[in-house]
Amino acid sequence: MPASSDHDPGAGEDTGDGAGAPSVDAAEIAGFEALAAQWWDPDGPFRPLHRFNPARVAFIRDRACAHYGRAPQTHIPLDGLTMLDIGTGGGLVAEPMARLGAEVTGIDPSAKNIGTADLHAKAMGLDITYRTATAERLAREGKTFDIVLALEVVEHVADLGAFLGAGAHLVRPGGIFIVATLNRTARAYALAIIGAEYVLGWLPRGTHDWNKFVTPAELRAGLEASGLRVTTVSGIVFNPLTASWRVGTDTGVNYITVAEKTP
Repeated sequence: MPASSDHDPGAGEDTGDGAGAPSVDAAEIAGFEALAAQWWDPDGPFRPLHRFNPARVAFIRDRACAHYGRAPQTHIPLDGLTMLDIGTGGGLVAEPMARLGAEVTGIDPSAKNIGTADLHAKAMGLDITYRTATAERLAREGKTFDIVLALEVVEHVADLGAFLGAGAHLVRPGGIFIVATLNRTARAYALAIIGAEYVLGWLPRGTHDWNKFVTPAELRAGLEASGLRVTTVSGIVFNPLTASWRVGTDTGVNYITVAEKTP
């Protein structure tokens, strides 16, 4: 169940910084790098994320529009808003966000992932800034954004507190941080690991470590310790009859949280 080319060195290539950042788990990065070329294959190892995408993209659009007083059904409702997608992978979320009008920067500690994302965005005619970098790197540079995303990322980091702290620094005053992850419950273990990895084969075996799943209470505490206020916690639920996902109230497996920084 869902968890997570050439670019200008002057734009901030993170040579050596990815593995050294405290939140980065080098083994996790290596696993995703091995699959980098398959990000955009809807029937490949990232198939669950492709199916998951419509629900989370709609949620991000609607929450961002509610926060900034925009109409979500307009052509480009996020026009003029800056957005950072941490752990962008192949750009599966960055691209639809750019189509909604956001000025998107996608970062990932894997150069292979960034190469895949950059190449695909150019082929689609999308203007997205991609960097091989970590959240810590951008925080040190003093970057801030209207919207910061960390989707199916926190269950793969080595230091949750360090990661959330860096992410919070990247949210401009009055901005929002949207985090999606997996709850550490027996049901999540049964569905996201046993079911998705071993029975159904939706994800490569070993994609997830249940001990690194994060409960909503733990995530809230980490976000609040980083100076943010949690405003929304919603579940993202799979419907086996329609093979589709929807946003709901059940946070027992997948959930998504919105936190804001005081203006």
